[in-house]
Amino acid sequence: MEFSGLVLICIFFLLLALNVPISFCIGVSTVAAMLISIDFIPATTTVAQRMVGGLDSFALLAIPLFVLSGLLMGRGGVARKLIECAMALIGMLPGGLALVNVMSCTLFGSISGSAVAATSAIGSFMIPEMEKKGYNREFSTAVTCAASTTGMIIPPSNILIIYAIASGGVSISALFVAGYLPGILLASLLMMVCAVYAMKNGFPTEPALPLKLVAQKVWAAVPSLVLIVIVIGGILGGIFTATEAGAIAVLYSLILAVPVYKEVKLDQLKPLFLKAGEISAIVLLLISASSAMSWMLSYENIPETISNALLTISENPIIILLIINLILILVGAFMDMTPAVLIFTPIFLPIAESLGMSPIHFGVMMVLNLSIGLCSPPVGSVLFVGCSVGNTSIDKLIKPMIPLYLAMFVALMVVTFVPAVSEFLPTLLGLM
Repeated sequence: MEFSGLVLICIFFLLLALNVPISFCIGVSTVAAMLISIDFIPATTTVAQRMVGGLDSFALLAIPLFVLSGLLMGRGGVARKLIECAMALIGMLPGGLALVNVMSCTLFGSISGSAVAATSAIGSFMIPEMEKKGYNREFSTAVTCAASTTGMIIPPSNILIIYAIASGGVSISALFVAGYLPGILLASLLMMVCAVYAMKNGFPTEPALPLKLVAQKVWAAVPSLVLIVIVIGGILGGIFTATEAGAIAVLYSLILAVPVYKEVKLDQLKPLFLKAGEISAIVLLLISASSAMSWMLSYENIPETISNALLTISENPIIILLIINLILILVGAFMDMTPAVLIFTPIFLPIAESLGMSPIHFGVMMVLNLSIGLCSPPVGSVLFVGCSVGNTSIDKLIKPMIPLYLAMFVALMVVTFVPAVSEFLPTLLGLM
């Protein structure tokens, strides 16, 4: 690794430690590294060109569209419909309310594409309800935080789109389909933890509802769930691309939120559009800055250097994958998912491919891994939102989070070392 590569890495982490916004950390460190070998004007011009080039992708249009769709769903009364549906279906099982929490967060997270939105929308209702039934407030909050991360893996997921861009053009359709089984696996393991906790503490089950009422609750939630069918079905059927699916999702969410559920008034649309623009601008700035950094990393052969360093530790693929997962878990605890995916995909994907891992398999593994960081201190955004909604503190959440962390780690290991979990559906549908 040349001196400029060391400068890039050192300045990046120094600025990060000083709490400088991540986009500026990336951009400033990249320019600083280039100044080692060329003058100021050519360096800044090259970085600007790479940043603009990083945004020159039709697939990126899907991000602001799915962000807006998620905001509309979040304000459109979807959360309540999904909670009532989950309660009708599984509320009578051991640990019924906790299971309902997991299922509701999974469904809402996949529809909205936001773990933070799922934590806020579902947690504000489920945490008080669980506490009324005798559940510990901290455990209820921990369940909400952990379950909300499943929406990052189950499509439509913005982070999977970002990974597709960072990986150099992996099929978004294949990634979307690949996320289903790992997401269901993670939700199932979290439910098992909840059931054991409930039986150990003797929590009562919820009364079973009459079949007619169950059918009514499920039917009321169908319009919300249809969004997933429309998006994935349209993409797989070749009716529209992932980007066009984002536009369809916005239109459908708008119809659902305004005239159908009547939860969003016309005068409330402008703030939602502005919020979607704000979130999209942050994400796209990260993508553009990371494009310049990725080029610089490649120019300095840093991915190859790291690959050779890992291979000197061991030639055993199991050991190398465990090391990569450990690094990503530590990264996820200190860095948000989007910059982590943009920065570390170009570094670790070539190593994974040299071990025989497909880009689809690695992408799902990486997103699942970094999802753990969303509910991990010190930077986990979901953890902070959960504490706010649950009116508790992070230090009180650590103990109840431990068995949930364990369940998430088990899911990660299964996804890492059993490729079929990620690749079965894409292969079955001819996407790989």
